[in-house]
Parts: sequence; structure tokens; C-alpha cells
Amino acid sequence: MKAMAALAFAAAITPAFAADYPAPKQGEWIAKDFKFHTGEVMKELKLAYTTIGDPKGQPVLVLHGTGGSAQSMLGAGFAGELFGPGQALDASKYYIIIPDALGAGKSAKPSDGLRAKFPRYNYDDMVTAQYLLLKEGLGIKHLRLVIGNSMGGMHTWIWTTKYPGYMDAAVPMASQPTPMASRNWMMRRMLIETIKADPTYKNGDYTEQPPMLKIANVFFGIGTNGGTLRYQALAPTNAKAEEFVNKALAAPMKADANDFLYQWGSSQDFDVSKDLDKIEAQVLVINSADDERNPAETGILDQAMKRVKNGKVYLIPASTETRGHGTTGSMAKLYKDAVADLLKTAPQRGM
Repeated sequence: MKAMAALAFAAAITPAFAADYPAPKQGEWIAKDFKFHTGEVMKELKLAYTTIGDPKGQPVLVLHGTGGSAQSMLGAGFAGELFGPGQALDASKYYIIIPDALGAGKSAKPSDGLRAKFPRYNYDDMVTAQYLLLKEGLGIKHLRLVIGNSMGGMHTWIWTTKYPGYMDAAVPMASQPTPMASRNWMMRRMLIETIKADPTYKNGDYTEQPPMLKIANVFFGIGTNGGTLRYQALAPTNAKAEEFVNKALAAPMKADANDFLYQWGSSQDFDVSKDLDKIEAQVLVINSADDERNPAETGILDQAMKRVKNGKVYLIPASTETRGHGTTGSMAKLYKDAVADLLKTAPQRGM
């Protein structure tokens, strides 16, 4: 594949809150003749990204979750706990790069015009696009760290196995390196089928967003995110539970149904379990004990980690404060010291 730099712009953007770290900057780059795993080729694939800090700093790649974008990683609970002076990913020391994943944010996606005719992408395609952006678009030769949450966590696992020599350390969060299966895929499949069954979906040629899009999303979120103990504390009565659901359904939702289906469907063939022996980076897995999609009690993560040469698991204890699968993306205060310790000890192999 050939890729050609086409830096469209680099402008400061306003974070969602006042922060001590440098103002984020946005950019776009075009990958030429991008080939998907299906064999389809797009002559020009737009990839958007956000950077924080001086390009001379040690590069750190941050990867967002499904339905998110670089912007979703700039909240007080994540960026506010990690990117400031003296913090684990201090932006005066590190050059932080946060791509909008293929199919999300301002990167190329079905809603740009092709709708359901957009090439079917998977997680491997998404990571390939990220690699091209960094290597050819930004000229990054080596990463100090790859850290990702949820989908970004699974992408981090792919990075460690597909480009094992490209990073010193990796922090996959809210994820595990095993096949997309069990409740995690069952619920995703039901999410997809619910939207497709909406008569207004019309095989992707809808004129208005299908009403079932919001209902399916709220249902999926409650079932696979939030934390059992926290939900019990938030809604201990039927009236409180009703109030919670009513607010969730009334909240605005800007998602596009085709984008949404592609994003969730792209995870189906995720599985890096056969390649764990290839990992060279020091790996710190961070999961929450109440993660609904990656339940610790199955033991499959512990079994998989036996094949990771330099890896360990940091399991955040469940409490009324944790948020299940949503813990790691919004509560970096619970693990920021572990990330700092990793960076203190992980050897620099290619800087």
C-alpha cells in the first residue's frame, strides 16, 4: 500500500475542560490506495487525529473505544488525570497522538456518502490505518507506549502482535486478547439485528435515523456498561430505575445508523490469542473486576497472559465507585500510578 502525506490542517481545539496540558491540535492525513482485508481499495482514505505536546517528545499512541473519537479521550477523568505536569503521560515529556479510528470521528466512514456501500472494515484494517498514519503520515519511527480503552484496548493487543518491535510498552484496557465471543459478541449481534429490523432502516438507505438506534444503544449500554454495584446505588427503587431509563432515552444521540453498525460489527473476527508469543513490549493489562464484557471470573485472561513474556494484569476492585466496563475510560485516577510505574521500568528499545 502506498500512502501520501496530505496534512490538511493543524489547529488548536478547545478541551472539554480547563487543563494544564498544552492545547490539543487536530490534523488530517490521506492514505492513498488503502486496501481493506476484503480486497476492496479506497483511492483516498481520510484519517483524522489529535496531538498534544511537542513532536520532539517521546511518542505515545492513545486509542479510543467504539463510537468514540479522539475527543472522547480528552475528558477530565482520563486526560485530566494523565496528561498534566508531573502526571504519568505528562505532555511536556510525551508527544500524545490520538487518532480518530477508521469509521469514527472525522476519519472516513459510511456516513460520508457511501453509506452501506462503504468497504467492510475490521479491527485489523483499523490498526493498519493507524500504523500508516503514524509511520508515513507523522514520521513516527517508534512508540514509547500504546494505550487504549475497550475497542482501543483490543486495537492495542493487535498492535503488540502485528508490529511487536514498534513500541516499548502497551496498556490494553477493558479488553482481553481472546476471541470476540460469549456475551460480548451476543450483545453486539443483538444490537446490530435490532437496528436492521427497524423498518425505517431500509438496508442503510434511510432518510431519518431509525428510532431503534437510540433504544438499542441504551439497552446495550445498560447491559454491558456501568457496574452492578454502581447501578444498585444509583437506582435502588423502581422509581429511580425508571428515572434513569427516561433520562437515557431523552438524551440526544448524534450517531449515524450505518456508522454505528459498521463500528460494532467490525469487532466480530477479533482474536489475537494465537499470536501472543510474538509480543515484545512490556504489557500492563488494566481491567475492572466488574467489567460486564470482560468478566474476570472466567479466567480466560489469566490463561492467555501465561503466554505473554513480559506482562501483568492490574485488576481494579469492584465498588460503588467503579463503572463496570466504563471504569477505565473515565477513571484514570484508579490506575494512573500503575501506568507511571510501567513507564519507569519498561526498557527503551528504539527511541
